[in-house]
Amino acid sequence: MNVNQTFYATGSESTALDRQALQEGLYAALAALGRRRKVLIVPPDITRLHSQAGWLTRMACEYYGPAVTDILPAIGTHTPMTEAEIRRMYGDLDTGLFRVHDWRRGIATLGQVPGAFVAEVSGGKVDYPWPAQVDRLLVEGGFDLILSIGQVVPHEVAGMANHNKNIFVGTGGAEGINKSHFLGAVCDMEKIMGRADTPVRRVLNYASDHFAGHLPIVYVLTVVQALPTGTATRGLFIGADAACFEHAARLSLRVNFQMLDAPIDKAVVWLDPEEYKSTWLGNKSIYRMRMAMADGGELIVLAPGLRQFGEDAQIDRLIRKYGYCGTPRVLEAVERNGDLRDNLSAAAHLIHGSSEDRFSVTYCPGHLDCEAIKAVGFRYAPLQEMMQRYDPARLSDGWNEVDGQRVYFVSNPGLGLWSTRERFEKA
Repeated sequence: MNVNQTFYATGSESTALDRQALQEGLYAALAALGRRRKVLIVPPDITRLHSQAGWLTRMACEYYGPAVTDILPAIGTHTPMTEAEIRRMYGDLDTGLFRVHDWRRGIATLGQVPGAFVAEVSGGKVDYPWPAQVDRLLVEGGFDLILSIGQVVPHEVAGMANHNKNIFVGTGGAEGINKSHFLGAVCDMEKIMGRADTPVRRVLNYASDHFAGHLPIVYVLTVVQALPTGTATRGLFIGADAACFEHAARLSLRVNFQMLDAPIDKAVVWLDPEEYKSTWLGNKSIYRMRMAMADGGELIVLAPGLRQFGEDAQIDRLIRKYGYCGTPRVLEAVERNGDLRDNLSAAAHLIHGSSEDRFSVTYCPGHLDCEAIKAVGFRYAPLQEMMQRYDPARLSDGWNEVDGQRVYFVSNPGLGLWSTRERFEKA
């Protein structure tokens, strides 16, 4: 396979790809690849429900038929998909094809990115070597095609989600996930989010270039925009190279980044209960909005599905122990406490989920009580009371007036990034 090849690319700010157009683009790329004997598909989990990856996975299965022997959702440290979630996202596909990624024990290490390189890209903030880890299935499965499917969208760790992050983090191991997340956190997420060239991406690219050339990976990348009426698929980029990611990232920056002229004093974010059951995921409401929030402002998070803090029991315990206490206190806790030092992705998450005392965060959970929410550093308000005041069914994405007050509403923080022009330029 020519690793410097893009097989299909289309997209613009006004493009609207329906399912037929997605199928035509995917099939054109697969035809260019030629026949395949054994295919692994690596799509996202339910947290990327709107990515179109569910339909693209079904289309790839239809195209290749029995040659698709395994589907491995790139869950990273997320909770494994339930059968109900698989059905909702992937329809009537045979659930027997789906595998569960074991990020603690089921991985293979392809190589080590040198600590000197990590120090160089981080400006000396960290200097540890980084292990290029993937699920053992990718290495031992005997596949002649690994189809990595997902959405490019602004991301707090890598700058832009997907491409080789789907492989090295989505199917990666504990050490690689921990160290990549911490690298992104110490390099300042406001300098990273919405950018394709970041310290974490450079480490991932090093791993791809030096250790993963033998893996027959082809990336299928979408760009999806949130609209008041739903979503629109603005782009489809398919290739075995970095160019398809770079095309997608440029388009994502144009359609997923909401640049505001003035900061927001009060924002309300809705978390779909099917997608957001933990603050590990739900804190997208904080870090995707942080550059848009005014000093002293209030962010209200309507979270009817919220029932836990971490997706993993061990990380959940660490979040409850240390809370979202801000960067200086988290870094101090890492220095002093082995449990957090051994789980750097949890430390990074605590940094990402803090407002750094610049604005307040009021969580309105469906399944956690006031004491639990306040214990991790947030304010609490009853869900039903706040739902009556800020009814998501009556609010439109963007500015609204509620009881004479100007309120900014976001229906899905996972589909965008918000910032004032001044703050983004300063970052």
